[in-house]
Amino acid sequence: MSKPGPISAKPLSTLLGGVFSDVFAKQGFASRELVTRWAEIAGPEIARHSEPLKMQWPRPVEGQPQEPATLVLRVEGPMALEIQHMSDVILQRVNRFLGWNAIGKLALRQAPLSQPLARRPPKAPDANAVAKVAATLGTIEDDDLRAALARLGAAIKQN
Repeated sequence: MSKPGPISAKPLSTLLGGVFSDVFAKQGFASRELVTRWAEIAGPEIARHSEPLKMQWPRPVEGQPQEPATLVLRVEGPMALEIQHMSDVILQRVNRFLGWNAIGKLALRQAPLSQPLARRPPKAPDANAVAKVAATLGTIEDDDLRAALARLGAAIKQN
């Protein structure tokens, strides 16, 4: 009997990387990290109320150095003024992340964010349900494993 070959599964990011790169390039982003890592770059408070939409690069003029881009942010209405006051800090953080002064100014667009709402964690299963499932498990020597399986079974029955 022959041995099966090695598993050749590829990460989803490898398969779809080119697709996403093209989409981000159309919005002026050289790489998708500015969008995907926005919370790390801007900070959690700013990222909670804003998201990058696109980078607008001015047309190059022959013989002149390239002008920095404008980063367009979608901002929740009430926070627009606060983020406008923090624009210098945001510019510094973004340029530090990119490694050069790529962004010269911010443009804000007030609109609801497209981020999905954070899901609430499921509630813990009832202790009586956990005890009923634990009684059906039989002989499992590891106490921690038995308790984990009982909680899992109760949570499955709960849903």
